Amino acid sequence: MDLQNQQRIKDAAEKFGAENCVVVLGSSDAEGAEIYAETVTNGDPTFAGPLAGVSLGLPVYHIFDEAIRSECDPAQWEEQISMMEMVLDPEALAAAVKGMRDQYSKAAL
Repeated sequence: MDLQNQQRIKDAAEKFGAENCVVVLGSSDAEGAEIYAETVTNGDPTFAGPLAGVSLGLPVYHIFDEAIRSECDPAQWEEQISMMEMVLDPEALAAAVKGMRDQYSKAAL
């Protein structure tokens, strides 16, 4: 996760309160999704960005998580996301993010 996005997430959590924020990731690989999820929950594991040492505990989901998918308009899902669902591994992506959420998030949907 780049430094600008880390700062945006940190600013949103400070402005609106972490309890009022949810992060939805769209990473295409499980390892990257897991690192991004750790960054917004437990802090930047590389200790390089604005979230270094900052444990926000934000609830984080992958777009393929059923909790997110169930909230989406089916027509928009089909138009915007279904193609990626066919070429990626949705279960692995959702599971990678869920692992970090279960370990570090202070709240969930």
